[in-house]
Amino acid sequence: MATQGIVPIELELTQGTFYTLWAPTWREGGAEWQALLGRGDDVYLFSSAAQLLAFVKSGKEHDFTRHPGWRRFEQTLPESAVTAPRNKYDMVGLPEILAGSPDYDNVSRADRILAVARSIGAIAELTPVTRMFASNSILAATQNGAEHFRGDGLAQWSAVGRVICSNWDSCLDSFDGLVGSAPEVDEAAVAEANSTLEQAAKTAAERRAAEEKQRAEKKEAEKAAESGDPYDSTVWAQAGIDPIKISISGRTLYTLRCYMGSRPLFLGHAGEIHTFSQPRTMVRWLLENKTHDLASLITWDDIITAANAGELEAVVHAENEYSFTGITTDIKAGPNHVDAQQLSRAYELLADAADWAGDDAVNEVLAGNQQLQWLLNYLLDTGEQSEPVPPFEEEAAGWEQLEKSLIARFTTKI
Repeated sequence: MATQGIVPIELELTQGTFYTLWAPTWREGGAEWQALLGRGDDVYLFSSAAQLLAFVKSGKEHDFTRHPGWRRFEQTLPESAVTAPRNKYDMVGLPEILAGSPDYDNVSRADRILAVARSIGAIAELTPVTRMFASNSILAATQNGAEHFRGDGLAQWSAVGRVICSNWDSCLDSFDGLVGSAPEVDEAAVAEANSTLEQAAKTAAERRAAEEKQRAEKKEAEKAAESGDPYDSTVWAQAGIDPIKISISGRTLYTLRCYMGSRPLFLGHAGEIHTFSQPRTMVRWLLENKTHDLASLITWDDIITAANAGELEAVVHAENEYSFTGITTDIKAGPNHVDAQQLSRAYELLADAADWAGDDAVNEVLAGNQQLQWLLNYLLDTGEQSEPVPPFEEEAAGWEQLEKSLIARFTTKI
């Protein structure tokens, strides 16, 4: 889980289905914290997603308001309150999952349930849960993925199952003991929240349908092509998610990007783009981190499945390579020295990043540097016919500012 995250979760317990908010981990004051929605010693488990949403929007006091990511989470409501399938945890069904074969689906589901169980046990100080994890280090084996349980590793999958069979009933009882502490929520507010969630679910379904349609159209276009591009046969092309390569400020970085219609989406969250100095490092990171904007895409599981199978290679198509090398120097020398195609592609990436982050970083620079805007209009053939005149120091300084604003979004700092 990414730090600073707040996740709406659905828990299937023996007493029914319940909804709450979970902060898997964050760092504050030099220490690592995790939390469940509640106040003081009480954990709030609501019997419906609408009740959860109505409570959060009611403004009633709870401990999560002190979480560093709370304000950003509030701004994403109601979409963030619609629990995605990956945020549903069938606590009752864990023994049945472990009774199955250790394939990718069963191992990943078991690992997610064990992770949230361990966290809830620690947060709520549930002795049966904390004792089970403290006494059985074998439970951490699911973190190694399905590959770990192949061959001789199958015995460890059975060992995990035996631990759960012996301890899970008492753990479920302790989870059930958390039910009943949630405050009552106004019925009218619940009804309004339910309507809001239904609309959000409808919007999400329409988005998934649009993604499916986009994938189908892409596949049809590939079939119709007379000569195939080798990239088209990769899992990236089939999923509609592309690795991109960025050469900037003397470094080469890699990340991922896709488009929802005309809207860009990057590997990252809250305006921060996750970048890596090596493609293999990026692939390993994808297996260990699940909270980012691309994870909600219907095709994301295709990427993770290939990564778990050891079949994922971050192949970058030539159209997804962006070089900022020398652009500032060329601008300072004058428009005749600038490679217009290189500039156009670099500007495309700048605009995509700002569009995805939902800010006006690019427009603000151009608004304050009319000379740079004229130069871009002239070089990118947007209808500006007047050739810029020297000196070009202001234009170069403006472009350098655009590059710095892009670099500031990267997790791999330059």
